[in-house]
Amino acid sequence: MIDLHTAATPNGHKVSIALEELGLPYALKVLNLTEGEQRHPDFLKINPNGRIPAIVDHEADGFAVFESGACLIYLAEKTGRLMPTDAKGRSRVLQWLMFQMGGIGPMMGQANVFFRYFPEKIPAAIDRYQGECKRLFRVLDGHLADHEYLAGDYSIADIANWAWVRTHRWSGVEVDDLPHLKRWRDAIRARPAVQRGIEQPASKVDLSRDGDAAAQRFSVEARRLMETGQSLQAGKGAA
Repeated sequence: MIDLHTAATPNGHKVSIALEELGLPYALKVLNLTEGEQRHPDFLKINPNGRIPAIVDHEADGFAVFESGACLIYLAEKTGRLMPTDAKGRSRVLQWLMFQMGGIGPMMGQANVFFRYFPEKIPAAIDRYQGECKRLFRVLDGHLADHEYLAGDYSIADIANWAWVRTHRWSGVEVDDLPHLKRWRDAIRARPAVQRGIEQPASKVDLSRDGDAAAQRFSVEARRLMETGQSLQAGKGAA
């Protein structure tokens, strides 16, 4: 059994999707970030950085793994699935995983902060981060023009990037002019395990379902979280 300490964020959903795809039994441990549960001493023993997600593998003597990318790699290597074992195939997956962790995630997170959460709007900052998100989306779109998935077969690289890309509307970035990215986004969303994974736990706001009023209410809550010095693992609204 694996304990998944998480919340309804793109990084959290990366791991719940992988667990669902792999069919591994897990117990969901949802942390209330607004209440600061990620700073409780018991959780800091699992992740000294006080951020979600993190996993504890009770089949491996309670081995704890933090950082979403590290969790994905651990689960893939534990099961021998969602990542090739040959050096080149593994490297391709890790390259696109790092693309998400070093680019897509941080840039979308900053776009969310300036576009959604800051009470004062700073156009230069919004344009900067939305523009970088769009550039990274174009990189994905160009690659996906000739590839069904990012790194050969469906892998943790697709899971990691998709969990963020699906929230593009929350960042204020449209993808209507990126047909290959849209094809990939929709194909992954149709996977039953992915549909289950994004409900573990479900996002508080889905723009297509809840509308702008709900988005505004969530933004106020997220701003309070930011002002208290907590981690804002942004991007809650689904595309």
